[in-house]
Amino acid sequence: MKKVFTYIIASLALAGCSEVLEENPKSLSAEVFYNTADEAAAAVNAIYGPMRSDGALGLNYPAQLEGMADYGNSRGSQTPVSLYQGLDNTNITRVSGVWDNLYQAIRNANIVIKNVPNGNDISQAAIDLYVGEAKYLRALMYFAMVRNWKGVPLRTENNMTEPNIERASVEQVYDQIESDALAAEAALPDVPAQPGRPTKWAAKTLLSEVYLNLGLWAESRAKAAEVIASGKYSLVPVSTSEDFQKIYGPEVVSTSEEIFYLKYSRQQGFGLVNYAHRATSQYKYFGPGGVYAQYTDSASNSIIKNWSKSDLRKAHILYNVDVGLGANTCLYRKYRDPLATNLGAGNDYPWYRYADLLLFHAEAAARANNGPTAEAVESLNKVHRRAYGYDANTPSPVDFAIGDFDLTSFVDKVVEERGYETMYEGKRWLDLKRLGIAEQRIKEVKNIIVAEKHMYWPIPNSEMLYNKALDASDQNPGY
Repeated sequence: MKKVFTYIIASLALAGCSEVLEENPKSLSAEVFYNTADEAAAAVNAIYGPMRSDGALGLNYPAQLEGMADYGNSRGSQTPVSLYQGLDNTNITRVSGVWDNLYQAIRNANIVIKNVPNGNDISQAAIDLYVGEAKYLRALMYFAMVRNWKGVPLRTENNMTEPNIERASVEQVYDQIESDALAAEAALPDVPAQPGRPTKWAAKTLLSEVYLNLGLWAESRAKAAEVIASGKYSLVPVSTSEDFQKIYGPEVVSTSEEIFYLKYSRQQGFGLVNYAHRATSQYKYFGPGGVYAQYTDSASNSIIKNWSKSDLRKAHILYNVDVGLGANTCLYRKYRDPLATNLGAGNDYPWYRYADLLLFHAEAAARANNGPTAEAVESLNKVHRRAYGYDANTPSPVDFAIGDFDLTSFVDKVVEERGYETMYEGKRWLDLKRLGIAEQRIKEVKNIIVAEKHMYWPIPNSEMLYNKALDASDQNPGY
């Protein structure tokens, strides 16, 4: 099933690759390539390639973010990431690659948004669908960028031929994200056309997180509540730690909790490469080429040390192995594929799961009410029950009670739960920054003072040198 999906994407993408990436938007490709639904689909598929690449969301993006999480560390060439004093040249090059790939994908989205509505052999319904998908993906990419670089040049279908674009404010970027996400919500289908395609529920989930970042609690709660009320999603039941492979395993095509994932397969150019672990002769699960760029310690890191062994997620995600860093060293194995080759693993990357949505709802509902509500506690409990092997929808011995919390303590509990639930998904550092507690948590857990320059990534030279609308004052502090 995963191979079939990959071949569909590959064939469509190859059919239109050269035209989609044509440097001159006024060329023949822009005038005649987008006339049919198949041609429009190929153009949309071209958005995913730069997003999924190792240089962007498929490796460097989550790897850089995991190195800054309070529960772990980076090693080797990524050591500076978890020293919190700013990036060295090697890691600046890596985040520059993320920037370049995201803008390439944004450009491909802009081409779809501008040209597909002019097709002469495509229905209005198909136009709306493909433009909606392109806007969803563009919103997703700008959301990644604004949280890691703050304001960035806003390149849209209206100015994509202009090389010199001023740096937009954070507020302007969020306005664009919200506009695109709302348009996607209105245009996208109720169910995905194929695994890996966004739906209106994915757009609502994105909006819920966007509104959390903007402090719009009621709006975030409302979008999350709509997804919950739809009945479209449920948490995958587990009874052992290995059952989490039903969610993250390499053979999984889709699950009841998948809202939006980046899809991978054991195919050339389509595999999740160094971020997934495979079987080796020396270790049960190890990154390709001996990579273990992220690790943690079960004795010295208080988050890992205090994590209950009864939580099935702990045994699924972590395994103890001394790789020269001490007997208490733990590596992450959330994405593991024993049959992976150098082409990469088949594990998908979970951008949004139903567990994410439930925890968005729990926090937003409590904040909107200035205190926990029964609905907020239930959303938290669903995730917590499943983690301990209980039915997510049935009261259990591990349930939290509303009377146990005020607003502050409840949000703290949601943040703790989300840290365990999304470990190794590249989400923890962004949560800590959003909550304004990143420096505090790193000092508490690692006894490191976070330098101001480490809070945001530098705008790369590829932008600073060639975008004449920028000058040195536009660079993020410290670079």
